[in-house]
Amino acid sequence: MVNFSLEGKVALVTGASYGIGFALATAFAEAGAKIAFNDIKQELVDKGLASYKEKGIDAKGYVCDVTKEDQVQELVANIERDLGPINILVNNAGIIKRIPMIEMKAEEFRQVIDIDLNGPFIVSKAVIPSMIKNGGGKIINICSMMSELGRETVSAYAAAKGGLKMLTRNIASEYGEYNIQCNGIGPGYIATPQTAPLRERQPDGSRHPFDAFIVAKTPAARWGKAEDLQGPAVFLASSASDFVNGHILYVDGGILAYIGKQPQ
Repeated sequence: MVNFSLEGKVALVTGASYGIGFALATAFAEAGAKIAFNDIKQELVDKGLASYKEKGIDAKGYVCDVTKEDQVQELVANIERDLGPINILVNNAGIIKRIPMIEMKAEEFRQVIDIDLNGPFIVSKAVIPSMIKNGGGKIINICSMMSELGRETVSAYAAAKGGLKMLTRNIASEYGEYNIQCNGIGPGYIATPQTAPLRERQPDGSRHPFDAFIVAKTPAARWGKAEDLQGPAVFLASSASDFVNGHILYVDGGILAYIGKQPQ
């Protein structure tokens, strides 16, 4: 029988106080895993802890900047002390800056690369030795459709997520022999509180132009929900995916497969 259980596993989901990270951690908890998460500020960690408690999940939250190697090493040590060795890592923490490339400062570009690409490198590097020692593990990198496509104003984000796709494949290549599977999830356009203004109806009852654009570009004809990512994440975190490695699973309603509708 296929085993999707995460019973007895310890999962670290970075930046999981809310949003996609919170949805994935919740799914892992429902599948039996113990949950650890971090965020960059104590107030965000506290907010996350309250949200997990509402769901009946006894999560452990820690303040940690994923771009700081010493903080990440301390985070991993604290999780091992509190919960045990990390079996599942989800590199979810990330930012986006929507700025036209020629207006973007190099320091802004570097900040996005640092959090979205260097962060997953640093955290993965910190957990892999323990995974090797304990006979294997699962690493899931939150990639993006921008791992494959370009778009206006997201040069740094696309560069980082394209790099993260290749880091995913390289971790799989380098550590697959130790029973470590490293895969990515590439979310499509997900309905979150942050994107709510883009989905509000206009005064005349019509769709927001961006909302109409996304729905027209998506064969599923809707935005995704954070819950749409839960099943794929549990699959990649469980023994059901033990021979899946270096793969990016796009959960996008079919956008990447579709050229789009012909203009009327």
